[in-house]
Amino acid sequence: MLRWNAFPFVRYVVALMSGIIACLFFPDSLRLVTGLLMLCLLSLVMLFFVRDKPYAVLKGMAGWLALSALGWLVTSLHTPLNDPANLVHLRHPIRAYEAVVGSQAENRTKTFRLELDVRKVLTDRTWQPATGRLIVYIDKTVAQKPRYGDVWLVRGAHRTIDPPLNPGEFNYQRHLANRGIYHQQYLRPKDRVMLGYHPSNQLAAQAYKMNEWADSVFTSHLGGGPEFAIVKAMILGVRDGIDPELQQAYSAAGAVHVLSVSGLHVGVLFAAVSFVLGFLKRRKGGKYVFAVIMLGLLWFYALMTGFSAPVLRSAFMFTLLLIGQTLGRVNSPLNTLAASAFLILLLDPYALTTAGFQLSYLAVGGLTLWYESLYQSLTFRFWLIDKLWKVTAMSLVAQVITFPLGVYYFHQFPTYFWLANPLVIPVSSLVLILAMGLLVVGWIPYLGLLVGKALFASMWFLNQCILRTEWLPYSSLKPLMASGFELVLLYSIILFGAAFLLFREKRFGWWLAISAALLTGSVGMTTLQRKKQRLLLVHFVPHQSAISFVEGNRAVLLSRDSLSDKSREVTFYIRNTWDSLGVDRITYAHPGQTNPGVPLFQNRAITLVHWQGKSVLIINRLPARKGWRLPAVIDYVVISRNALQSWSQLKGRVAARHLIFDDSNKTPLTDRLLSDARKMGIPCHSVRQQGAYLATF
Repeated sequence: MLRWNAFPFVRYVVALMSGIIACLFFPDSLRLVTGLLMLCLLSLVMLFFVRDKPYAVLKGMAGWLALSALGWLVTSLHTPLNDPANLVHLRHPIRAYEAVVGSQAENRTKTFRLELDVRKVLTDRTWQPATGRLIVYIDKTVAQKPRYGDVWLVRGAHRTIDPPLNPGEFNYQRHLANRGIYHQQYLRPKDRVMLGYHPSNQLAAQAYKMNEWADSVFTSHLGGGPEFAIVKAMILGVRDGIDPELQQAYSAAGAVHVLSVSGLHVGVLFAAVSFVLGFLKRRKGGKYVFAVIMLGLLWFYALMTGFSAPVLRSAFMFTLLLIGQTLGRVNSPLNTLAASAFLILLLDPYALTTAGFQLSYLAVGGLTLWYESLYQSLTFRFWLIDKLWKVTAMSLVAQVITFPLGVYYFHQFPTYFWLANPLVIPVSSLVLILAMGLLVVGWIPYLGLLVGKALFASMWFLNQCILRTEWLPYSSLKPLMASGFELVLLYSIILFGAAFLLFREKRFGWWLAISAALLTGSVGMTTLQRKKQRLLLVHFVPHQSAISFVEGNRAVLLSRDSLSDKSREVTFYIRNTWDSLGVDRITYAHPGQTNPGVPLFQNRAITLVHWQGKSVLIINRLPARKGWRLPAVIDYVVISRNALQSWSQLKGRVAARHLIFDDSNKTPLTDRLLSDARKMGIPCHSVRQQGAYLATF
């Protein structure tokens, strides 16, 4: 059995996380939490010198509650909403503001995406100090690419970030709010004026400069193709150049962890440098020299990645391990892992809400607890087979411990992860070593060229392995959905199953059986409900018309434009809705298609669908000829493409039970029609203002 007293930081970090979660759900409990913290600290002082066992339990409880209260307070302090000077508290319209660029500019198709830190704002009264961070998109026609530390005077006002407007859609608003960002703005070049250069953090400025230098080295040796894009993501943590199809291939192969700087990369770098400099440990005082060099290289790499969050997590962990080894202290990997999580959550409690933090710590924690047992359960005489089993065992443990979260967040499971990772892990490690070597020797004429060619060839081979894995039949199982309750049950099954295999105690077997039965019941009920569903969905897709007719696990998407599984409109706005409904068979229909999948009549002006005993009319243009009218009452009328300019155009021509405006209409026009409708008592729905329209049949 594990002796939990040997892992104090596991208890500490669990207590801290409980306080962070409490703050997320109960943010207005400052007095209660402050009083609890003072009471716990007072109790700890009074019980400090007491050795009796019953009082030890009270000390433990007081310590736990004190750390939980600390987690709540740290989270509250890191919440920009609690700052009275934040942009969200301004009550007067903003005419302009002064801000400094607080991030590296990301390349988009037509714009640069970056973050601004606001310093002061101009309202209708005067300039006043203000705080807040916002997302800005600026047209690429600017004379110079924005850089970290540029000070701008920006004309106009930002707007709040929209909540998710489709069922099951990724909550981008909440994701940014957890980073302290509540606003965004689209800028034309003439909307801003450069005032100077004054970075808020000189260390971060140097980090971004180092990142740009490394980018230029890779560009000069690899060009601008997919090989360069993956290396840039792996080493520098910048994924803006990756083709969406290639990114999906990595996800389907269970190798998406390769596309970002992570603990794996830091571990490979640590192992490679330790191998080269291992001779220092054998000399007098050499272990201290080794530790200094390793720490310097480790944090130099963190600097080069712009202090990426995954690298910081790993850098903290390896720093603690290295210091412990140098001082002769016996380190428990699990306790060191918990200590690094504790430090990171003190610095940024909202890291707990990110999928990256959760997945990386679960993976490393699972490997720490179970990898050795699985690896030693099978032995092989041949060296190569043993090494393949070693990598496979590592991949199995990591995949098993993270797959419930993968299903919860990404709605898919990579079927061939066991086949891809034994090859992907060593090849990606080779790519990492060659890439770091290229940064060191890239300036040497022939050596740099040789290393660059080797890096390009290795990266090409890695991409080909990934693409061929995706081409295998059933390379990924999707859509897979799990509710919060089902997520808890999945982890209960994993934990009780592992405990039963390791300790062979009946109680773990009973809990395993109960968890499995509850999960089976929950999934079964959901599956039965989905088989009976009949839904009409008018999706919110910016400047598009998209309507789904859902029957069981099938859907027909009717749109004016030719969409497909790979269209951005589908992947970003519609796919999660289908996944949440269990839809896995989709037919894409558009005007002029001979077999659209639903019975309809269509011409250039209208599309009339008769489905599940209901009529759905899509108006793209109202016929101009006099006397045109529909003789029957329509159940659902969808107004598209600015077809309606005033309500008088429908009078006597179309009678509808439900009126919906999709987002192919211009926003000012829709707003005016909705305002008029409220005055006239006409009920109608706008997907831009109210989110997707859903009707159940």
